[in-house]
Amino acid sequence: MNGVDAFTLYDTYGFPLDLTELILKENDMTVDEEGFKTEMQKQKDRARNAAAVETGDWVTVRDGEAQFVGYDLVESETRILRYRKVKQKNKEYYQIVLEVSPFYAEMGGQVGDSGWLKDGDEKIEIFDTKRENNLAVHLTNKLPSDITAVFTAKINTKNRTATESNHTATHLLHEALREVLGRHVEQKGSYVSPQVLRFDFSHFQKMTDEEIRKVEKMVTAKIRENLTLVENRHVPIAEAKAMGAMALFGEKYGDDVRVVRFGNSIELCGGTHISSTGRIGSFRIINESSIAAGIRRVEAITAEACEEYFYTQQDILQEMKVIFNNAPNLVQTIRKFIEENAEMKKQVEEYIKEKTVQIKERVISQKQDINGISLYTLRGHFPPDMVKDIAFQIKGQFTDHSAFIGATDVEGKPTLTLMLSDDLVSQGLNASLIVREAAKHIQGGGGGQPHFATAGGKNADGLAKSMEEIVTKLK
Repeated sequence: MNGVDAFTLYDTYGFPLDLTELILKENDMTVDEEGFKTEMQKQKDRARNAAAVETGDWVTVRDGEAQFVGYDLVESETRILRYRKVKQKNKEYYQIVLEVSPFYAEMGGQVGDSGWLKDGDEKIEIFDTKRENNLAVHLTNKLPSDITAVFTAKINTKNRTATESNHTATHLLHEALREVLGRHVEQKGSYVSPQVLRFDFSHFQKMTDEEIRKVEKMVTAKIRENLTLVENRHVPIAEAKAMGAMALFGEKYGDDVRVVRFGNSIELCGGTHISSTGRIGSFRIINESSIAAGIRRVEAITAEACEEYFYTQQDILQEMKVIFNNAPNLVQTIRKFIEENAEMKKQVEEYIKEKTVQIKERVISQKQDINGISLYTLRGHFPPDMVKDIAFQIKGQFTDHSAFIGATDVEGKPTLTLMLSDDLVSQGLNASLIVREAAKHIQGGGGGQPHFATAGGKNADGLAKSMEEIVTKLK
């Protein structure tokens, strides 16, 4: 096997090199280790280049302190304080620090805002907002033509609202999980974007369907209550804890903190939130899983994403109804079909067993003696599993100097099968080597063990030549 294929098995399918070498050795094949190492080094170089970030020096446009106004405003007049060019993954972009900004910089699991920087007819896209050294930097693909101008900084309100819906839902979810599962539940991480929310928490076992449904109902009830956001900024940390505010996992808090409250949910949080829970609209958990010992993860959706999810489920249900001729009781109809299918599958298996016995008996009755070898052959359109079963059944009746050859195909896919008696193997014949050579006629390859081997290919018209070559080698 060449090094590229071996590396593909490792990189794409998780096959370690030593396992590949072992399997190939059992089939009298080897691997190009040097080629594998070359491909591995190429990947390391690609990863290193992708991770490398080249940053230019900051260019100061004017002095001043950056101010965040995104809790209250979605757009503001601003000026550029400084900027620099960044190169990563062979792509260039710019980091810009604004004097006044409504853009939330990624932090605490909440993604950064996107939007625009406007100056008259010029509109520069801000595709993300990051936080570096506690400083909000706005990412753009180009600089404004006049960097000294007064701009309007405007966030993408659709994305912001979707993100705020998901973020507020994590607070409601946290409270519901503690109510349903127990007070041992603590947040261990989160991710909030416009599309989805992810919430990691401490719990010792998989949530049941009943528990998931109960949590969903509790969150939905809080949404219907249309609880208003109660926000307290610059609260002393001791006072915040006295209010019952929960600190979030992984967050570092100063002396003054921000407290966010929706009904009984009270948390220390620096993220942005919806003004009232009713604006979330709807909530649905789409996945629950384990990510570490004692740590579970819930993934959920809200608002428009939730509506699209419902529409998709409705479309699937409608399509299923059409498939089953609009049966009045779809569940009962599907269950009946499954039972009937299981019964038919059982009947088919019995038929295949009977057919296999018949074919085996026919092969045995047509045995040929060629140069002292008892040769059993099978030609026709038979599935590989059936041919293999026949081969091993016939092997049980082998005498010395016996061989079975199958040259079969199903739906144009040819298969070669060769079984040798033990004495032929001890005399030097190798089924794996013979089949591999014969498979060239069907434009394929294969292998196996000295006494039994198979090969598949693409050209069924070459089966006759493949069988002739196998017979010749046996002679």
